Amino acid sequence: MKRAVYNHVRAKATLAVAARTAAANGTAVDRQLSGASGTNEWYSSAMLVVHTGTITDGTHAITLEVSDDNSSWAAAAAGDIQGSLPSIASTDDDKLYEIGYTGPKRYLRAVATPSGTTTGGVYGATILLGFPNTLPVSRT
Repeated sequence: MKRAVYNHVRAKATLAVAARTAAANGTAVDRQLSGASGTNEWYSSAMLVVHTGTITDGTHAITLEVSDDNSSWAAAAAGDIQGSLPSIASTDDDKLYEIGYTGPKRYLRAVATPSGTTTGGVYGATILLGFPNTLPVSRT
């Protein structure tokens, strides 16, 4: 097997790219996925990637929430975060933010909390899952 990111990482959308003026909870991303061969892939590492388009006004705080059961959600513990969660402003057009997660929780999601918006801003978020227990990564 060739050593390639494609074989080691999966990307899952959590916040669809959209113009936002109101709070939004992202779609849950499960770190345990069923592989094509019936295996359960567990991803021991995750990274939240936030990408912005045009931000016209307000402040857009992005947080990472975690859960054991995909039902009860809480902010990720500060000790489990690598880097800084962004607070996006009108000077942050076309930026990319990378935030690592090293904690044990199974489910992850991004949460956007805008304030002071009239027209808001365009952005989205993806969670990259890495270091699976089974290689290569299944693409099903």
